[in-house]
Amino acid sequence: MSYANIIKDIKQKKFAPVYLLHGEESYYIDRISDAILEHSLEEHEKDFNLSILYGKETDITTIVAEAKGYPMMAERRVVIVREAQELKRKLPDLLPYVENPQPSTVLVICHKHSSFDGRSKLSSAINKKGVVFKSDKVRDYQLQDYIQGIVKELGYDISHKACSLLAESIGADLSRIHNELNKLSILIEKGQTINDVHIEENIGISKDYNNFELVEAVGKRDVPKAMRIVDYYDKNPKSGNLIMITSTLFGLFSKLMRLHFTKGSDAEAMKAAKITHPFILKQYRQYQKIYPPKKINTNIGLLHEYDLKSKGLGNREFSDMELAKELLFKLMH
Repeated sequence: MSYANIIKDIKQKKFAPVYLLHGEESYYIDRISDAILEHSLEEHEKDFNLSILYGKETDITTIVAEAKGYPMMAERRVVIVREAQELKRKLPDLLPYVENPQPSTVLVICHKHSSFDGRSKLSSAINKKGVVFKSDKVRDYQLQDYIQGIVKELGYDISHKACSLLAESIGADLSRIHNELNKLSILIEKGQTINDVHIEENIGISKDYNNFELVEAVGKRDVPKAMRIVDYYDKNPKSGNLIMITSTLFGLFSKLMRLHFTKGSDAEAMKAAKITHPFILKQYRQYQKIYPPKKINTNIGLLHEYDLKSKGLGNREFSDMELAKELLFKLMH
């Protein structure tokens, strides 16, 4: 069942007796368990009918005992097991309860940071009696599409640059992405297009000095602009560091290498290079003319070398930004 359908059922007070929420991405696990907490019980019912347990502090016997309890002056009882991954191999012992769950109880198992074995008997039993939801991590190359989807749901459009700024600066922190976009939805009139100025003024991400602009500067061999961005990072350490720079530029050159050796349509090229938008492909085609495969190969070697230096290997004399300037000069010459 999809996240949207689960939330829809919860809001309509259609509850399953057991939920298994698992996966690498915590955001949706938290949202579903919070929604159950909000809609399953009235505030005055929670004192006697809500149990929140933690994997490190509980055991299967306690969970089953709480789940088998009867509601007091309420329609249902709710038992939420947070950090259930801490129970590790003990979770399969829940199988007898799951096969015959208490109809008046909603048991929610929150298994974060890793996936639960979907082939296990417990997972199959929960799938028959209740709801199994896997919360997958959003990968970096999926982020811009993900952000555009949220923006449309909120009733806005977003410019390509603004979308890239958010993706590059925040990364796959879904909780922060949702929080920042919700904040913008309060400040900006419905139906407008969110642009880079909105991002800079309301979220605090510079529209001129960021990873998106750095990639463009290096891609076009614009040495002065690239050095200005590094100077900005030097004066504003929270904006960027050498580890982030090497990672970002590795993405640039690995995409360019794939483009050089991918024949076929633009759609095939975008898929091979994990490029999410035709506009970005157009930019990368320009960079491709500047960097032949041999230079790209050399640059990938340089990025590996400076990534090690950023972690203290073979570097005792220079600061991060001194190394960054040296790296950028070598990449573009």
